[in-house]
Amino acid sequence: MKAAGINSQQIEINTLIEQINGLLPQTQCGQCGFKGCRPYAEAMVEGRADINQCPPGGDEGIAALAAFLKLPFKPLNPAFGIHKPKQVAFIIEQDCIGCVKCINACPVDAILGAAKFMHTVIAFECTGCELCVAPCPVDCIIMKPVAADRGSLSAQEKSALAKRRYEAQGLRKAQEAAEKAERTRAKKAALANMKLST
Repeated sequence: MKAAGINSQQIEINTLIEQINGLLPQTQCGQCGFKGCRPYAEAMVEGRADINQCPPGGDEGIAALAAFLKLPFKPLNPAFGIHKPKQVAFIIEQDCIGCVKCINACPVDAILGAAKFMHTVIAFECTGCELCVAPCPVDCIIMKPVAADRGSLSAQEKSALAKRRYEAQGLRKAQEAAEKAERTRAKKAALANMKLST
């Protein structure tokens, strides 16, 4: 009986985390002090974070969190940054050296390119997190304001799309890591067999 109670309580907690995560902008920028929107949602549920730590969400996001959690509204805590108008990354292509550092930094796979080749940002997929700017060794990435009519998706639909892309990237990276570990294991086994046969 007790195990079932714990399980249902964990389900309720997970549901609450997902509901809060659904209210966040899904920029995955880390400005809140956590490694993405879901960890921030988890921290709010656990009492380790406040509702006013998300600069991309701004007052609108804080108001949505406050209403959902039945808490009083608080202004954005300036320790976490300031709210900015929506923006996207733009690569000055003639300056790009193809280092792939921006590709690795992008949490939603919104940058296309390959090593030693020019990169470009898929503006519609970019969340404006700015995580690609700092790693660029030649400062060829700038942030540009987003035009008001950026597609026909609502803010919630854009957040949901960014969340799906972030989760897909996480699955892809986990699969790549597992494949790399398997290749390493196979190489070690082959090397061990070679040593045994000599």
